Amino acid sequence: MRWSPGNRGDIEDMRGRTGGTAIPLGIGGFLVLLVLSWATGTNLFTLLGTGSQSPTSSVGTGGQVATSPAEEKMVDFVGAVAKDAQDLWAEKLGSRYQRTTVVLFRDAVQSACGYAESATGPFYCPGDHKVYLDLGFFNELSQRFGAPGDFAQAYVITHEIGHHVQNLTGLNASAVRDRRPGAGSASVALELQADCFAGVWGHEASKNGRFNTGRVELDPGDVEEALRAAASIGDDRLQKMATGRVMPDRFTHGSSAQRVDWFRRGMDAGDPEACSTSTNTR
Repeated sequence: MRWSPGNRGDIEDMRGRTGGTAIPLGIGGFLVLLVLSWATGTNLFTLLGTGSQSPTSSVGTGGQVATSPAEEKMVDFVGAVAKDAQDLWAEKLGSRYQRTTVVLFRDAVQSACGYAESATGPFYCPGDHKVYLDLGFFNELSQRFGAPGDFAQAYVITHEIGHHVQNLTGLNASAVRDRRPGAGSASVALELQADCFAGVWGHEASKNGRFNTGRVELDPGDVEEALRAAASIGDDRLQKMATGRVMPDRFTHGSSAQRVDWFRRGMDAGDPEACSTSTNTR
């Protein structure tokens, strides 16, 4: 991907804050809980006392964050993708679109949706209209789940911004009313639509000449990175990694095949109308 640094206006940096207490876990136990949390959509760390509903401490650093050049480059990347994706949705939705921010944090964070730890993965909170992301997730995406590459990371960011679009336009109403999990649930339909919305942005980013106008532009092979990411975090694959079996009645995000299919829909069409969940999620 080609992109320009310096676009941090859509980022809220909370990496310099810490909160909560934790009971030490062995690396094996940590990884099992990590995968299960992603697979079920539940922060299982709280069940062992490694988290709480609210942080026991919150310490600001006055803007001083212990970081590295590589991490700061990643912050610039998140900012560039977030700005580009939101500019696109502002074009498509006009005055209906209200910009969100991507909150960067480490280890744990307090949002309007409650206290969350990094193990829950990136998430969107409808209560405060913000996306939350621990940059460490990208290392797990690459190393643990075999989905490296910058467009794989952009897919994650734009998927969460897709949830913001759903919240603004009322498309998440059915999922709010029906919290049941399962392959045919409203929750899965909502997640697949967000995958499709990420594809809509990918379609736009694939156009030649965007980088020369200050926008994000894909390189050859980038789409395959996003497809690998979608396949890597399907419910069936995560459940198989964690428990050795697949439990469709506990799906919350859709199977690997579904996630790839819905991302492709948006990527091929470049039109949010192609992401309508009135069609069968297969």
